[in-house]
Amino acid sequence: MGIRSVASDDLSAPLGQGTRKKKRRFRLPVAPSRIIAGALGLCVTALIGSALFMDDPFGGEPVAIVSAEALTPAQPKKTTDAVTPLVPGKPDPTIPPTTLTATDRPSSDAHTITIIDGSTGRRQDVQVVAPSDIKAAARPGANIDQRLIETSRHGAIPKIAADGARASEVYARPVKPQSGRPDGPRIAIVIGGLGIGANLTSEAFAKLPAPVTFAFAPYGTDLDRWVARARGEGHEVLLQVGMEPFDYPDNDPGPQTLLTSAPADQNIDRLQWFMSRFQGYVGITNMMGARFTATDKAFAPVLSEIAKRGLIYFDDGTSPRSLASQISGANSAAFAKADVALDAAPSSAEIDAALARLEAVARARGSAVGFATALPVTIDRIAQWAKAAEARGITLVPVSAIANKPKSS
Repeated sequence: MGIRSVASDDLSAPLGQGTRKKKRRFRLPVAPSRIIAGALGLCVTALIGSALFMDDPFGGEPVAIVSAEALTPAQPKKTTDAVTPLVPGKPDPTIPPTTLTATDRPSSDAHTITIIDGSTGRRQDVQVVAPSDIKAAARPGANIDQRLIETSRHGAIPKIAADGARASEVYARPVKPQSGRPDGPRIAIVIGGLGIGANLTSEAFAKLPAPVTFAFAPYGTDLDRWVARARGEGHEVLLQVGMEPFDYPDNDPGPQTLLTSAPADQNIDRLQWFMSRFQGYVGITNMMGARFTATDKAFAPVLSEIAKRGLIYFDDGTSPRSLASQISGANSAAFAKADVALDAAPSSAEIDAALARLEAVARARGSAVGFATALPVTIDRIAQWAKAAEARGITLVPVSAIANKPKSS
């Protein structure tokens, strides 16, 4: 009987239990982190390769392709991808509101509106033609007479041209008298505070007729464009200048306010800053200024400078102490003053009553001027009144038509 050699493990193992072979764990030949890094590297390489070698100038950005062919106003472009309607000859009732996008065309007189149906993708181009003369007049700097421009340290300011031309005459709007009533009562209305709030300024443009004079505050944004649009639509324009009220500085018109405590040369320098804000105005009007316009020593040099620049001075009539009428006469300045403050009480009933008083003054004297601020209720009531004024024999005119003419020096 042979003797089997016994290993040390066999001696220590429990009786009746054989030895088990250990299973070998599966191991990847490469670490998982390296696999992930390699995959990312392949993606980046593919993207770079597609950008370098594929002919895609927009780099994968969404692209809308539209036709650039010339259209005529009488023959709008036909829809190229029309969809058959549900009921022939009738609009699809399930189509949601359309989306409008405007695209400028190379033509200087027209642009095209592309109407895109939100559910079907149907497109239709409609051309809108704008008269070139109106667009040109609405451009900033358009129709500004260079003879009337002088350069100051603040920028361009008005002056009387070498041939005697004045801004108060060159930028004045013509008045067309009513047929059969050439001597009927005339009314000028000035709306102040424009150019600061875009919504109110746009509302004034939309509702008020062209003879209404627009006075722009000097602190608004994009004043050149607002003023160019006003002049392009037939409105005369005034520049508002901040002047010291009695409760200054608690009530402050804004930067560069003309002050009774400042020397004359400083106030004139500040006036020229205001004058440089935009061009194309027929005159200047006060913004606040009850104390300043009542102080002869401070006000007289300013009115003299306004007269030397060929401008009208318009007194908004809010201060009974104003010396504007007396001082303008002494300086041979073109001058107008409001007879009625139309929205001193800004309610519909009070504004209507003020317009009735203004009309009564015009009938008694032949002409009258009203002043108001750009408030929604004011704009609405004046617009309603203006619609019926002509039928009552009233001619609505710009402020230059009523301002007295300057005496020749």
